[in-house]
Amino acid sequence: MNIGIIGLGDMGRLYAKAFADAGYQVCGCDLPDNRDRLEEELSPYHIKIMESGMDVSRISDLIIYSVEADKMLQVVAECGSSTKYGAIVAGQTSVKTPEITTFEKYLPADAQIITFHGMHGPGFKPRGQKLILIRHRADGEAYQRMLDLFTAIGSDIVEMNDYHEHDKIVADTQAVTHVGFESMGTAWKEAGFFPWENASYIGGIDNVKILTTLRIFSYKAHVYAGLAILNPYARQQVKRYAVSESELFKLMIKEEEQAFRERLYRARDFVFHESRKPIMLNDTVMKEFSLSQKPEQQKPNSHLSILSMVDAWYHLGVNPYDNLICQTPPFRLRLGIAEYLFKNEELLEESIVTALYDKTIRGDDLEFHSAVREWSSIIGYGDMQGYKKHFNDVQAFFDGRLEEGNKQSAELIRRLMME
Repeated sequence: MNIGIIGLGDMGRLYAKAFADAGYQVCGCDLPDNRDRLEEELSPYHIKIMESGMDVSRISDLIIYSVEADKMLQVVAECGSSTKYGAIVAGQTSVKTPEITTFEKYLPADAQIITFHGMHGPGFKPRGQKLILIRHRADGEAYQRMLDLFTAIGSDIVEMNDYHEHDKIVADTQAVTHVGFESMGTAWKEAGFFPWENASYIGGIDNVKILTTLRIFSYKAHVYAGLAILNPYARQQVKRYAVSESELFKLMIKEEEQAFRERLYRARDFVFHESRKPIMLNDTVMKEFSLSQKPEQQKPNSHLSILSMVDAWYHLGVNPYDNLICQTPPFRLRLGIAEYLFKNEELLEESIVTALYDKTIRGDDLEFHSAVREWSSIIGYGDMQGYKKHFNDVQAFFDGRLEEGNKQSAELIRRLMME
């Protein structure tokens, strides 16, 4: 099976190399300005660089569109008519509803559509990583060839028949996950401090929050913008997260302890009841990964971002453990720290009391509240450029620590997954 990849960005190159290493013949294309650099990088893998996506489409048995989600329609409209007769066509975007709509509109009727989504970033090779394989329009032989392909590169394959199911789960595991951490980053930027220099953000859970935030901001804005704005299910879930955060914040300001406590315990009992297999993050490991120079100065934290997430799951009727089928490392960490907080009675009590009565952290919670509102509004308006600008502004604030944060978060993920 000849494989052609249209779009040789970070993920396109990653999979091109993996396919070539597994013995497949691979070609691909990208923007003309990138050709010399790509030929130098990919020629050792015997990957041929073509002039255009139309050239790739004409000769490939499997055509993979690995372009930005908001560029998919433009590229498929240009190249779709050149699709080799009977070829399998796939997309590598994280949002399948617009992708499938585009394929159905611009691909020939004989094209077989079997799309996929690697649940990892370019910092991880495909081997051992979850990959969602979605059979949309294909015969048994074509589908088996795709199963064989991803088995050959060592992917942990999860099969789905419905791209709508994929997008609903991804709205939680990626879009809302990212907004939670992006809001933390925005709040710290607006407050004007790095969290590892503040005593309220030192400790196991906060180490995970900080490193995951840095990890997200070390990648490209367009990836997250597409996930949040093009996924039809993401806006509803992000809006629910914003509503949960706002309602909890109002109860905190008014110090309505009984209503606040009852609401959180109701959410806890729904999300973390005993029948669900726990993730069990290791406290000792989490404490090791601190960017702070003074971990002994740790203060209590309201953990409003985590309280809001669990409350949102409750109101959406979402079982996040079911969504581990499409887990990403940040989602697993987010669910893990939520579980760690809500299943530790002493820590949850400390969080509740701090949220209600500790005025020293109220300013930080106000910044977080404002940040959640901003991100929710941008996503609600479908403002792709506004999303990218907002993201890039925060990215610039953390610029000096992103590389270190990315490395530490990768090691943290590796250690916690081994436990």
